[in-house]
Amino acid sequence: MYAIIATGGKQYKVSEGDVIKVEKLGVEAGEKVTFDQVLAVSDDKLLVGGDVANASVDATVVSNGRGKKIIVYKYKRKSGYHKKNGHRQAYTEVKIDAINA
Repeated sequence: MYAIIATGGKQYKVSEGDVIKVEKLGVEAGEKVTFDQVLAVSDDKLLVGGDVANASVDATVVSNGRGKKIIVYKYKRKSGYHKKNGHRQAYTEVKIDAINA
């Protein structure tokens, strides 16, 4: 059984027991979180739309962290303009406990 959930502007295909990294949720490690925005659920057949209106996915927060550094470099030739900047995206790592469909 799997479900497709949406959080942080992205979609994730999850099954029970999966550990995924999502955009930062602002929840401490060890706490429970529920994803209500379920787009599809598949057991034997795929259910979408009104069939999954009351579906939810329960998860436990494993940890919070920051990803690998990404270098952003802007450059314009012949003008002497260049700018270097770094970015580390914050994430929350969650473990999927149950899919309620």
